[in-house]
Amino acid sequence: MKEYKIMGISLPVYFTLLIVLIISIIFDVLPNGMIGAFVFMMLVGSLLDVVGNNTPIVKTFFGGGPIVIIFGSAALVYFKILPESVTENVTTFMKGGGFLDFYIAALITGSILGMSKKLLIKAAVRYFPTLIGGVVVSLLFVSLGGMLFGQSPGESIAYIGIPIMGGGMGAGAVPISEVFAKGLGVPSETILSKLVPAVALGNAMAIVFGGLLDRLGKKYPKLSGNGKLMDIGEDDLKEQEDNTPIKLSDYGVGIAIACTFFVFGQIVGYILDTYAGVDIHPYAWMIISVGIAKAFNILPTIFERACASWYKFVAANWTPALLMGIGIAYTDLGQVISAFSPVYLILVFLVVLGAVVGTAFVGKLVGFYPIEAAITAGLCMANMGGTGDVAVLTAAHRMELMPFAQISSRLGGAFIILLATFIVPIIFG
Repeated sequence: MKEYKIMGISLPVYFTLLIVLIISIIFDVLPNGMIGAFVFMMLVGSLLDVVGNNTPIVKTFFGGGPIVIIFGSAALVYFKILPESVTENVTTFMKGGGFLDFYIAALITGSILGMSKKLLIKAAVRYFPTLIGGVVVSLLFVSLGGMLFGQSPGESIAYIGIPIMGGGMGAGAVPISEVFAKGLGVPSETILSKLVPAVALGNAMAIVFGGLLDRLGKKYPKLSGNGKLMDIGEDDLKEQEDNTPIKLSDYGVGIAIACTFFVFGQIVGYILDTYAGVDIHPYAWMIISVGIAKAFNILPTIFERACASWYKFVAANWTPALLMGIGIAYTDLGQVISAFSPVYLILVFLVVLGAVVGTAFVGKLVGFYPIEAAITAGLCMANMGGTGDVAVLTAAHRMELMPFAQISSRLGGAFIILLATFIVPIIFG
């Protein structure tokens, strides 16, 4: 135990830090803003991560640390164990302060620019057929399951299948509810109340599936690329090797470039939405712009490497903190609990299972590793957008797949919204 560390900190020092944090919460003097939110999320998130990764059954079958961090922190809010001031501060830091965007910008930019160019190009043309395969099988599974329990296929697809595969809340369930409301003449709030439990439960189940797929890949190595979406040969991967020591200034360069790509995505999204009526999430334009920069060697290699170094730093140091924020700010445990019923749970399970089966099968056909295809094109369609992507990839220990996860959440989510506009008149006409 003397040598055991949390966050790389020896236990006596770590628990000293934790005691200081607890005292500040008891006396209600934990600073508002970034400092108070950061120290709370990092210290408590890392502790829950250790608990999850060392708890039998949980660590083996349910994703370990990530699932405990998210639902443990959500439980602290739900049972009112956490003071409201701390909850509000963390929520503001995550949403108003933009910590989630900051984290995802680093991961998208660094993982794409640090990727083999040949892998990026070869994978891109195969990805959308894989994604569509997952959507088709998931909707097929839930419609058959609904029929089995006396529910119409259309109702199962509309209220369970579509919202789960729709890319989360803000970019998925909310616009989908507007589409349904327009087609049915029903207030969007009424529709949304039916969609939210499916989204929440689907997200939880996707995280669990992420841990299970990681375990399946270890048991059957031929199904997994250990974080690689496809095999393009070792010679092609060597193009990114660089043994030059990392300088502290590299992190500053990585921050600047990652944030600029994020801003560029906002600009493109605004222009196209305002002047062309094309409403696609700015994350999608960010992914496309970074992909173009990589494919055409727009940035010097030294800057690509700086972004990759920054991404690795963020992923290694801030993931438990981010998951803590996701649990507090984005996970409503009450909604998850209220949706629990054997039939509902089975139908949600069928949607997520269909996403996994469809993407694994089609992914295998186009040359992807089935495990990685199922995680990115499948589970990252079925989870709750950007927050779900982080949780699923962490549970599956494949954070380097974030660019493909974001394609699923953003462009895949846009595809589902488009699909919903055609399906509503057919189902409810």
